[in-house]
Amino acid sequence: MQKNQIRRMIVTFASIMFISSLSFGLAQAESKPSYDAARWDPIHFQPQIATASDEQCLACHKNILEDKPKEQSSAGVRRDESLAWYQTLASYEGEQDTFHRRHLVTDLAKDLMQMRCNTCHQGNDPRDEVSDSAKDTQTGLTMRKMVDPNICLMCHGKMNIKAMGLPKPWPESKAMFQDNCLICHANIRTNRHQVNFLKPEAIEKAGQKNSSSCYGCHGGRAWYRIAYPYPRHAWQYMPEAVPEWAKDRPTESNPRFLEKP
Repeated sequence: MQKNQIRRMIVTFASIMFISSLSFGLAQAESKPSYDAARWDPIHFQPQIATASDEQCLACHKNILEDKPKEQSSAGVRRDESLAWYQTLASYEGEQDTFHRRHLVTDLAKDLMQMRCNTCHQGNDPRDEVSDSAKDTQTGLTMRKMVDPNICLMCHGKMNIKAMGLPKPWPESKAMFQDNCLICHANIRTNRHQVNFLKPEAIEKAGQKNSSSCYGCHGGRAWYRIAYPYPRHAWQYMPEAVPEWAKDRPTESNPRFLEKP
């Protein structure tokens, strides 16, 4: 009889431990979702990503602000003995930094920009990065790192010297314009900077200091050999005739860049 009681006590204790362990495991699973579950979180999809805050994004992706450039490249080039392409203009000060940090937390980003995670990232699909691969895939997906290249082109497209009427690229033409973009653009202003990912007043002040501040985003840091087709906003005394190159241009910026954050 005593042995049976001991046996029952052992079985009961083991059952309690098993249930406790299972409950703890379920609680952990609820508090820390798996990687696959996180990938399918609604915040990665429209419409939730359109209103997601940086705090929500960085809760999981905080490493993008913690990573630092390598001290030395695989080819043996030291970081402190070389200049990155974005350091070659006077508008950038400081050491080399990572891609996301340059757009979010560097001095230049804080002074002239107010970019957010969803300025560039508008959703993805864990199954595929291209639209229409299945009946229920999202629309508007892109294969280029899940970011529409046109977003990058707005600040990193080639300067359209033909549309501007410049005889040569700006580095070769700037002397005849006293190295001052505002000689022409002070009187022919547009509303391109009036978007929610830039600080327009700060940009205007920076442009008054030197042309590098303007050229930095308008050709100086070009990633592409094509120019971005900027909207042709109306300005005072704007000619009625529309140039050939501007006939298909919109007259205002993308609505999502005009909405207040």
